[in-house]
Amino acid sequence: MMRMISTMVCATVCTVATCARGEDLTCLEAAQQSSLYASLQKQAYAALDRRAESFEKLRTTEQIRERQTLLREFFVRQVGGFPKHGPLHGKTVRSLDDDGYRIECVIFESQGNHHVTANLYLPDGCSESSPVPGVVVSSGHSRTAKTADYNQRFGIMMARQGMAALCFDPIGQGERSQILGEDGEPKFSGTTTEHFLIGVGSTLVGRSTARYRIWDAMRAIDYLQSRPEVDAKRIGMTGCSGGGTLTSYVMALDDRIACAAPACYLTTFRRLIETIGPQDAEQNIYGQIAFGMDQSDYVLMRAPKPTLISSNTDDFFDIQGSWDNFRQAKRAYTRLGFPERVDLVEDEGKHGVSPQNLATIAHWMQRWLLGIDQRVEAVELATRPANELICTETGQVLTSIAHEKSVIELNSEFAEELSRRRASTTVSADKIRELISVRPGSDRQSSNHKVVGRVEREAYQIDKLVLHGDNDVPLPALMFQPSSPLDDVYLYLHDDGKRGDTQVGGAVERIVDEGFRVLAIDLRGQGETQADKSDPLLTDWKTYYLAYLLGKPLVGLRVEDVFTAADFVTDYEKQIQDNPRRIHLVAVGRSGVVALHAAALRPERFASVTLRNAPRDWSSVVAQEVPAGQLDSVVHDALEHYELTDLVRMIGSDKVDREE
Repeated sequence: MMRMISTMVCATVCTVATCARGEDLTCLEAAQQSSLYASLQKQAYAALDRRAESFEKLRTTEQIRERQTLLREFFVRQVGGFPKHGPLHGKTVRSLDDDGYRIECVIFESQGNHHVTANLYLPDGCSESSPVPGVVVSSGHSRTAKTADYNQRFGIMMARQGMAALCFDPIGQGERSQILGEDGEPKFSGTTTEHFLIGVGSTLVGRSTARYRIWDAMRAIDYLQSRPEVDAKRIGMTGCSGGGTLTSYVMALDDRIACAAPACYLTTFRRLIETIGPQDAEQNIYGQIAFGMDQSDYVLMRAPKPTLISSNTDDFFDIQGSWDNFRQAKRAYTRLGFPERVDLVEDEGKHGVSPQNLATIAHWMQRWLLGIDQRVEAVELATRPANELICTETGQVLTSIAHEKSVIELNSEFAEELSRRRASTTVSADKIRELISVRPGSDRQSSNHKVVGRVEREAYQIDKLVLHGDNDVPLPALMFQPSSPLDDVYLYLHDDGKRGDTQVGGAVERIVDEGFRVLAIDLRGQGETQADKSDPLLTDWKTYYLAYLLGKPLVGLRVEDVFTAADFVTDYEKQIQDNPRRIHLVAVGRSGVVALHAAALRPERFASVTLRNAPRDWSSVVAQEVPAGQLDSVVHDALEHYELTDLVRMIGSDKVDREE
């Protein structure tokens, strides 16, 4: 039976369905469509409400300190921990003199064979005998990174106020692109694209794009502290947009940041989700909303160290959320006895640091790092051509530094280490269920369905159905009914949802021609339940990351959908109730990951599993420079515990057939 169906599945080269002329295969009413994202929003709001209640209980210093420790431990654990502080091997490759300061182009090592390029701004007169405070400047999502005009202005402004500033390139930006084309130039023009793609492999090995970003910033602190011209005890940090994100993270986790000023980022998750939704890969920590870690907790974690929130009225990071964040911070700092150590500046304008906001940030740094509390004038600052501030010969560390390792390589090496660790262990179904957040069968309620229409084709009919499990997302489905059906049923999963391979003459029709019913469904986030058009490179990443923030991999949600569909077809129009109906599971593309999990957790339910063009293992996904379309099918920290090949063994290799 398995060989027959695999041949039929592969007999068509079409994967995107085209309906016969005039067919309407829509199952949901307009109000029910795009329902997964709305469902996740409601779950997020409920979790944030619970977090707000817990915040109101923080009344004493002891309670706040306990909460800080709990949050920090969670934060570090969720990003995968950090390496050891090894040698920096820092070097200055060029120095440029300017009016009142000089700029050094420097390179240092973040971890073994993984380097950071940076510009160090040093005010005139600083020396080992007269050290000055140092400020880490974290770049936003600009392709040119440290050399972007606003980042240069951060460095110049700090130097003019008597402080050193180190502005460094993040991974995926400036001279640190991790994915290069054949010409040696960055493969992608958008800076967040690399961060998303790096996030695919990082997630599988229990890490995060944020982990690499945070560690680079911590090493930037190490570098500043290694310079004799810098006072190691007076370190500040600031940055705009993605740099504001990183500043928020590092100020929460690293006590060496004596003074912080994140710009154009801090709001609240409620306002973020109500407006633009989840953002770049590193801006989402796995399970943080479910755990109760809001953006306001980044400030809480460092209280009562001096912190300035820099915001703009018309920023897409919502200003109402910024003020909500600040109000919580002000209350916590007041309870600790230091209300003057937290503040917010709001200027007119959209995303970006205005001259006034920059001056206010400089004033804040002066106040807490230099002990000078006086107004800093808002001025326009001239910047240098970017090519004057480059640190490497080729403009990229990957092509300039021998044996340089990309984050992709670092993740792949760790995946190999995890594979060696797994060799002496056996994964349990309970552990897999925990990792993908799937409930035991005893915790799930029975499903029901509704027939909403019928489409007639020449030799068979298609019933349009809506299946209801025990969640609030209806599942659109198509039941292909031959005139004299056999008892076995095929459950067909496809990355394009229920319309995948269902065209006239397609793979599904070939199964129906053999006399079998076929149920094709939209798994949650597919087809009619999808919020936005899925990106072929990054999939529907907003939905993925909203679920990620809730600690719910899309794989797990979709596995429960498969169980709902399997429960439905077991008894659908069944005549002989004491003879269990055999269900054959067919999956095309990344849906094969869902199929493997479903069959591994309930092997007795599925007579066979046929996969076409499905990932064979996750380790090879980690090693891919461009894991196109893989984001929505990865599970956080999976490779510490199991591989896709382990799922095949749990199902029984004789029941699984693969076709490319």
